[in-house]
Amino acid sequence: MLSTEHLYDIVMDADVQDVGVTPSGHRRFVHVTGGTFEGPRMRGTVLPGGGDWLVGRADGSRRLDVRIMLRTDDGALIYAQYPGIFHADPGVFERLAAGVEVDPAEYYFRVAPLFETAAPKYDWLNRVVAVGIGSRTRTQVCYRVYAIL
Repeated sequence: MLSTEHLYDIVMDADVQDVGVTPSGHRRFVHVTGGTFEGPRMRGTVLPGGGDWLVGRADGSRRLDVRIMLRTDDGALIYAQYPGIFHADPGVFERLAAGVEVDPAEYYFRVAPLFETAAPKYDWLNRVVAVGIGSRTRTQVCYRVYAIL
């Protein structure tokens, strides 16, 4: 039986750079400019400079490739890297791009984070597979992240 533990909620400020249609698909870079995360065992800030190297696929979904750096409130650095899938009807993507608030129930936005850290207090994260459920606005990306136990 699958069980989970809530790790944190994260809110990241983001700026979308639209590269355009490339041989791989419609390439966008979502530049993370900062943010915060908080959960039962950890909290802190999202350092600027990370992002999502996403590709729009032929089936209308977007393949995510996210890499961010977290700094806990006690100074530890945690690298998070995760693939994911973001899928919605074209009209939902258009509303999000226009800055309209869209109920997350109208789209599928899931990620599978893995973590790396040298901090002894958070060493347990090096052996965790997690899942995250995302939501999006024009300027922010949010996830509720759970460890798979």
